[in-house]
Formats: sequence, C-alpha cells, structure tokens
Amino acid sequence: MTQVQTSVTTNAHPSGSWWRRNQRKLAPYIFISPFFILFLVFGIYPILYSFWLSFFKGFGFDKKTFFGLGNYIYLFQDPRYYTAVLNTTKYALGSLFILTPLALIVALAINSLFVRWKGIYRVGLFFPVITSTVVITVIFARVFDTQYGLLNVALGWFGITPVGWLTDQPVVMPAFILIGIWTYMGINILFWMAGLNAINREYYEAAMIDGANRWQAFWRITLPLLRPITLFIVIQAIIGSYNLFAEPLLLTSGGPSDASLTITLYAYTQGFQNFNVGYASAIAYSMTLLLLILSILNIKLFGGYGNAASSDVS
Repeated sequence: MTQVQTSVTTNAHPSGSWWRRNQRKLAPYIFISPFFILFLVFGIYPILYSFWLSFFKGFGFDKKTFFGLGNYIYLFQDPRYYTAVLNTTKYALGSLFILTPLALIVALAINSLFVRWKGIYRVGLFFPVITSTVVITVIFARVFDTQYGLLNVALGWFGITPVGWLTDQPVVMPAFILIGIWTYMGINILFWMAGLNAINREYYEAAMIDGANRWQAFWRITLPLLRPITLFIVIQAIIGSYNLFAEPLLLTSGGPSDASLTITLYAYTQGFQNFNVGYASAIAYSMTLLLLILSILNIKLFGGYGNAASSDVS
C-alpha cells in the first residue's frame, strides 16, 4: 500500500522531482558559473569588442566610421609606434640576456650544497614580486634622483658624475631594466631553483665517476635538463617585458622625448588621452600578434615543451 501511494505522489508532481533527479549534475556547473559569467563579461567581450573597434575610426563615444585596415596600415607609417616597439624590445632584451642569466647564477649558488637555510632565501627573494608597482616606482624615483638619489651618491664615491637616470635619453631604458632586475629577479630565481631541484642527483654522481668536472656536468647535464623551465622563463620574460606599462607611466610618462615610451603606454595614450580608441585597439592587437610570433619562434627554437622535457643527457 505504501509503495502505491509513493508512486501516485511521484506521478502527480513530476515537475517537483526534476531538480532532485538532476541537482547532482547541475550543482557543479552552478558553483563555477560566476567565474565564467564574469570572464565572458570582463574578459571575452572586451577582447572581441576591441578587435571590432580596431577596424573603425572615431574618437571617444562619438559615432565611428568603418576604416577597414586603415589603423593597421597607419602603424607602419607612425614613427612613435616604431619608437615604442624599439624601446620595449630593448627592455625585453635586457630581461632575456641580463636578468635571466643572473637569476640562473644566483639560483645555482643558492642550490649548492654549501648554502644552508634555502627556505629563508626563497621567502626573501619573493618579497619584491608581491610589492605594489606604485611602491616600487616611488622607491626607484628616490634611487634614481639626479641630485640626491642613492645610486648617484654611490657612484659619487668612485668619482663618477651624477647621471640623469630618468632625464637623459641614453640611460632611461637601462634604468628601467635595473628596476626590472630588482623586481623580477626573485621570481626567476625560484623558477630556476624549481628546475634544478627536479634534476636527479644520480646524473651528477655518474658524471663525476666518469671523470667529468663541474663545468662539463653543468653543460652536459644541467642545461639540457633545464630546457623546459628555460622555455617557460623565456616566454614569460618576453610577455612580461612587452607589457611594461606602470613604471614608465609613473616615472617618466614616456619621456624624455619618447625615450621610455612602450607599446602598452602608447596604446594607453592613444586610447585614454587622445580617445583614439580604434587606433589604440590596433596597437594592442599588433602587440598580441608580435607576442604570438615570438612565442612560437621560441617554442620552435627549444623544440617544444614535450621534446624539451624528454631531452637526452649526452
């Protein structure tokens, strides 16, 4: 009798049982839906809308006219755009050929058997990464001050005349490279240390038994096995360098004479100061294409993540 009543009740209210039948399947999607909704509204939509804007000509909220590839064609005729690309590339080269090797050298030193309390070094080196960019720029505004800056005071001890780090065109980008070294050295060291700790120590023991010295072990074992992390660090350095924005905006506003003008700063200037949103969108997408090309070239150069991970130790 009870089974019959239950069956009748279930059939009488079929709509009420739908949620009970499907709640276990739908609950996970409901919990993760806020992320995807916010990502669509504040991520995908601005990306697609800016791509659409790059084909139009107009200022601010005024009516815009279709311009086709005109904004992209003008990029090749804009000397300020070339200056921004050149300045940003200089900063990227400094990150690749100065910051990255220095971080590897420090990581090798910390990872050696003679250094204790490695955890303390990891924590200390990570502090600049979590420091606000505004705080960093305020600090280096004092460090690079021409008359009273700490760096010029230190150079004065060796009889070197004060340098206008933020006012002289030839030294502005090297100054920003110094800021990048101080800011991102720690995180790059941690990346390198993660790669070094993943190498099996037995490789080195076998190499020493065969008569290899430390340099040969580094060249034949360490570097080949660091190829995956090297590829990761190189791509991260390129992407981060070409997104340099806050430091030149706050310290020099792109000056003097566009000596510190970067691609992102130029896009910001065109979009939010000149309100030329179509051209600013074209600049942003040109940088996206440039980063995509550089990333693919690096993946090809290093043989890809899969091949790098399976590289042989010769």
